[in-house]
Amino acid sequence: MSAAGHANPTALKFEIGARTLMQVSRALARVPLSLEEAREGRLPALPPLEREAHGYSITSLPEDRLEAMVYASGGMLPFVRQRYTRYYADLDGGFDCWLAGLSGNTRQQLKRKARKIAEVSGGTLDVRRFRTPDELEEFHDIGRRISLRTYQERLLGSGLPDTPEFLREMMTLSAADRVRAWLLYVAGEPAAFLYCPVFGKTVIYAHVGHDPAFNDLSPGAVLQLEGFRDLFGEERYDRFDFTEGEGQHKRQMATGGVACVDLLLLRPSLANRATMAALGGFNRSVAALKRVVNRTPLKGVAKKVRRG
Repeated sequence: MSAAGHANPTALKFEIGARTLMQVSRALARVPLSLEEAREGRLPALPPLEREAHGYSITSLPEDRLEAMVYASGGMLPFVRQRYTRYYADLDGGFDCWLAGLSGNTRQQLKRKARKIAEVSGGTLDVRRFRTPDELEEFHDIGRRISLRTYQERLLGSGLPDTPEFLREMMTLSAADRVRAWLLYVAGEPAAFLYCPVFGKTVIYAHVGHDPAFNDLSPGAVLQLEGFRDLFGEERYDRFDFTEGEGQHKRQMATGGVACVDLLLLRPSLANRATMAALGGFNRSVAALKRVVNRTPLKGVAKKVRRG
């Protein structure tokens, strides 16, 4: 028999945009699907739950496998947390071929943004590359300082980590030549970072951020472009995995995607039923309010409120 799925406290958040109004904690065993598993439409095996666990949190489940997953759970309560496309870019056709496959508007935007940053920086792009353990120490120190100023860090708590566990993993992966990281400087100042571990022949879009002082220059998009140029140049990877969640830059730079859901499967207890009913009702109310606001002049005001 397989080992019981280890459950960790997981916050089920009642959110409006990036603002959390309240949250309920549940002990959930995480069951993530890799990009290849999602592309192949695999149904993940659910490990036995620990006695104190409330259920499972399944991420990147192909949407067309949702009913089969609920059936396979044997009567657990399903709740879809989010729907999104898990985007990826094939890295086997050459940089120029990939760039030519983007929309004309996207290509022009990227080239214009790159030229603008180069002009501010004395005529050339200042992109610095990191892959060895010593280099990654320098990268992390600078990237972490950028991360502290980002929207992801301040409101979502999802910046570049500085935990001992992350640092050990970074050093271990870099010693095995399984990390690629970049910094973009603008006029001599560090403006954006990109950190990508490598698993097999897949490069993972793990941590990214830019200093909001450079928002008008879109340094993150330019750094992503230069990162792709380097990865294509190595000629050793199959795909770049943009991981969970949507984003305009992901849609623009991807060559494919899989329609996915993040699914909760909870034990059918009274407390879990009440939690799911409350969360579902709250999410429907927020969605309805958003539709109303988007049809009024309040749309810009609402966006400012969500961002703080």
